Amino acid sequence: MLEGMTRPTHSRAAGLAGFAALIADETRAGFLLALLDGRAWTAGELARHAQVAPSTASEHLGRLVTGGLLTEERQGRHRYVRLAGPRVAQIVEDLAAHVGPAGAERPRTLRESSAVSAMARGRTCYDHLAGRLGIALTDALTARGLLRQDTGFALTDAGLRWFESVGIGLDLTTRRPLTRACLDWTERRPHLAGGAGAALCRHALDAKWCVRVGTERAVKVTPEGERALEELLGVEAAALR
Repeated sequence: MLEGMTRPTHSRAAGLAGFAALIADETRAGFLLALLDGRAWTAGELARHAQVAPSTASEHLGRLVTGGLLTEERQGRHRYVRLAGPRVAQIVEDLAAHVGPAGAERPRTLRESSAVSAMARGRTCYDHLAGRLGIALTDALTARGLLRQDTGFALTDAGLRWFESVGIGLDLTTRRPLTRACLDWTERRPHLAGGAGAALCRHALDAKWCVRVGTERAVKVTPEGERALEELLGVEAAALR
């Protein structure tokens, strides 16, 4: 044992090092970022996404599942994986915020540039909305006195009533925080996460206020969504484009 290091500290240090090693691989990191869309992917889809052989993808996925970062389920001959939960998504998104966009490479093609622009405009961050869309909604909720940011994120009484009036159900019985600030890696400001953020995102997709675009996490606001968000929160359409 290292001199001056107690057994519990040494054990935790070893665990932290092992956890970091799971993420410290470009292929595995790419899988985790792709899975921030909140959906389940097959091993083959992730292999094509990362441009690696299926056998290589299977090996990496096995390590992530064993390490508790992913869960898997099988349907017939297909193997599906997803992030193990909101806490894992928070870790991945927080780490990503430290390297982008300033540390990101410049897009090499028009297609890459379009994809980057779409992700910056609006995307899902596991189960809540991010990008300029997420920030616009967070700012609007705050400006209307529905969300407080002065002592951490918290819905006000008026905010709870607003969610109820819109028909967005909030689960107040789980251990998951109702609201949480999530640092947006493109806007460099916090957007709304937690149970309320997830409920708002789910409603926006179900009500077709937003639709997914492309094969990654990008979403765009529909004309119906622009009208609804302007009516309900005073968000101008220009802020959503």
